[in-house]
Amino acid sequence: MNLNLPNKITIFRIFMIPMFVFFMIYKIDGSISILGGREISYNIFISAIIFIFASITDFIDGYIARKYNLVTNMGKFLDPLADKLLVGSAFIVMIELGLIQSWMVVCVIAREFSVTGLRMLAIEQGEVIAAGLLGKLKTIFQIIAICLLLLGNPIFNNIGISLDIIILWISVILTILSGLEYFKNSLHVFKD
Repeated sequence: MNLNLPNKITIFRIFMIPMFVFFMIYKIDGSISILGGREISYNIFISAIIFIFASITDFIDGYIARKYNLVTNMGKFLDPLADKLLVGSAFIVMIELGLIQSWMVVCVIAREFSVTGLRMLAIEQGEVIAAGLLGKLKTIFQIIAICLLLLGNPIFNNIGISLDIIILWISVILTILSGLEYFKNSLHVFKD
């Protein structure tokens, strides 16, 4: 097992997920408005900070791994797993809090399971399906949507623009399109 720096950062991100979920559901008295956004409770604010920090570590571990040639099989497995656990946990808890509609989360989770299954099938045939541009954009828009929703749509709430909902819709559309792209480009793995 190779626990280099990027892998340690990824594991740390995984350990931040229970803390994030805890603060999402644990009530702390008081609320705050960030840059004119909707009022959010202190616990949601803390969870947003944890989520933002965890998301930043995703970019840091990937950057370090590529720059210093520290890419490992363990990292290839753990990094996307950590991303899916973080985003999936956020979306699921946000249903409970009434911040997102359940059908959107079903689309996200169904896509992740489907693409993961497709990748496993491809690996059995000796092929690796790399992340495409739409998949990377999907992840970026999901992270931005979650941050904006958790922080009460700061700045844009004052001028009447629901940027949080717009970005959320874009992330769901990219989720569906990127899933379709993976299957369109990988139909050959289903041929016997």
